[in-house]
Amino acid sequence: MKVVFVTSEMTPYAKTGGLADVCGSLPGELVDLGHEVCVVMPRYKKVDSARFGLKKIVEGLEVPVGSEKKFARVYSALHQEKVDVFFIDSSEFFGHDELYGTPHGDYPDNDRRFVFFQRAALEFLRIANFKPDIIHCHDWQTGLVPVYLKTVCKTDPFFKKTRTIFTIHNLAYQGNFPPDTLPTTGLGWEEFHIERLEFYGKVSFLKGGVVYADAVTTVSERYAQEIQTVEFGCGLEGVLKKRKTDFYGIVNGIDLDEWNPETDSAIAFPYSLSNVERKAVCKEALQRENNLEINPDIPVFGLISRLADQKGFDILAPVMHDFAKNLEAELVLLGTGEEKYHVLFRDLAKKHAKKFGSNILFDPKMAKRIYAGADVFLMPSYYEPCGLGQLIAMRYGTVPLVRETGGLADTVRDFSPRTGEGNGFVFREYTPEALYKAMERVVTAFKNKKMWVEIVKNCMKSDFSWKASAKKYVELYKQVERKALAA
Repeated sequence: MKVVFVTSEMTPYAKTGGLADVCGSLPGELVDLGHEVCVVMPRYKKVDSARFGLKKIVEGLEVPVGSEKKFARVYSALHQEKVDVFFIDSSEFFGHDELYGTPHGDYPDNDRRFVFFQRAALEFLRIANFKPDIIHCHDWQTGLVPVYLKTVCKTDPFFKKTRTIFTIHNLAYQGNFPPDTLPTTGLGWEEFHIERLEFYGKVSFLKGGVVYADAVTTVSERYAQEIQTVEFGCGLEGVLKKRKTDFYGIVNGIDLDEWNPETDSAIAFPYSLSNVERKAVCKEALQRENNLEINPDIPVFGLISRLADQKGFDILAPVMHDFAKNLEAELVLLGTGEEKYHVLFRDLAKKHAKKFGSNILFDPKMAKRIYAGADVFLMPSYYEPCGLGQLIAMRYGTVPLVRETGGLADTVRDFSPRTGEGNGFVFREYTPEALYKAMERVVTAFKNKKMWVEIVKNCMKSDFSWKASAKKYVELYKQVERKALAA
């Protein structure tokens, strides 16, 4: 099959979250399964042409944006020596310093920027004569591609056999714009309708993808169920329910080469399942780096996160002083976010210097040292579409403590001392009390060294490679094709 990924992010070129990791890994896995895959993404100002070896292949690609004609350049690079990545370039639209906005808010022209990108992607496929069987679209920045294929491109013979998959990575980000955005899209006012793109008086790019794609996916089975409810549906639960027969949850994977404690040069000492006792060297190094008490007999909790309520900080904050006073445990934090949490954790690190390591910054290498050196990885999220942190932690033998939601519920099984089964600790109620009880349970379990090693090994035996998920996507692509032929 010929598959095109249209995405606004992809590692290592441009990233704000898990979307980039998915698009950096999944295309290569599909190629390994025998399919022809390429990726189309914007060439942001941040994309370093020299570092990634970008080559200009198109100059002056004509792109309709409303009633105007704009022009794009197209660059190419080879990813993982097997996936062609094409970059849509325009200083007008992608000359901004960041991808989507600044700490003060989103860029006001994001609607025009991503209309331009989506129209340019389709125009490029035409001139490149790459006729895709599947265009796999990701998040609101690509939600209009399925709309265009069913409307303005409906009679275009080039896309006659092309079908679309639309993946929601986080439903909270929807790409909602004022009604006067509609003429910019090139779509008619008939699309500003409750059954189409209209969403509470705005034009929703994400809703367009949900309504018009041949199939819709999200990044875990549990999250697919959750976002069809009022609590997590962000106003789109009814639209998603209407698509339930074409709506699937496929859990993300991780790149096993990048996240490998046996070969990771960023950690203090390499180790694997066969010599997991070496992980203790990484723990001591982490304790030393954060000026904590060097003690192998107390667990170190690792926390790598955006510091925000959604990530569980509103239930974590109330228990931190009890953690400091009553639990024989330490905690190392890495991340940035809301200022109130910056203040909290800096204050904790001052008052309890031997128990808290507070790192209010973004540092990928430090993240790896935490994954390798911590005993426990903490993810008390209110909602979590998939989550990669718990998967990476388990790869490094760091036991996840998570709330039962989204992809956390799909990937972490609560450990049972009776059966010896399970790869982490899970709590259900979203309350400080439930979180603290789970922390107490972890600290108690850690004292049983034989049992703890068993849990660690269960983590490291868990398979979260992309291979299984890639096969599920291929089956979905084929299913969509078969359905189209039968129609």
